[in-house]
Amino acid sequence: MPCLNVSTNVNLEGVDTSAVLAEASKSVANIIGKPEAYVLVVLKGSVPMAFGGTQEPAAYGELVSIGGLNPDVNKKLSAGIASILESKLSIPKSRFYLKFHDSKASSHHFLLTRHIIHRFFAQTLVGMAPPSRFEVRGRGSSEGNRCCLMSYPLHDGVIRTML
Repeated sequence: MPCLNVSTNVNLEGVDTSAVLAEASKSVANIIGKPEAYVLVVLKGSVPMAFGGTQEPAAYGELVSIGGLNPDVNKKLSAGIASILESKLSIPKSRFYLKFHDSKASSHHFLLTRHIIHRFFAQTLVGMAPPSRFEVRGRGSSEGNRCCLMSYPLHDGVIRTML
């Protein structure tokens, strides 16, 4: 689940933040190659910050993703998000800093997000009970070759959902 968190010293009152969020979400999904349904974008305004010794409009962002990041992708993401901030918030591209973190999938991560995964499927498959079984499968390598298996009991059997 890619997460883009952007803070800026620009006051967002009167700004169409929906357009900024939508454009950033679409851009992150397209560049990383993950479904937009999994992208989270947070935008905070009026955050006191100085960049290069001045308090002119500036922004700082962090992007965390489970895979999908590499130097080429990072350059495209920096350019894409900087363009959005420049066009929508009048923040010069030279006054934006974006930090990347490629979080490798692990059983620890999936166990921490079990409730998020369940909530997603509970919203998708309305009225279902919590999973009867939850496990992480995979080779256990540090490269994150793992997946989650949740089993949901149904009146006529069991549906298994792989993530």
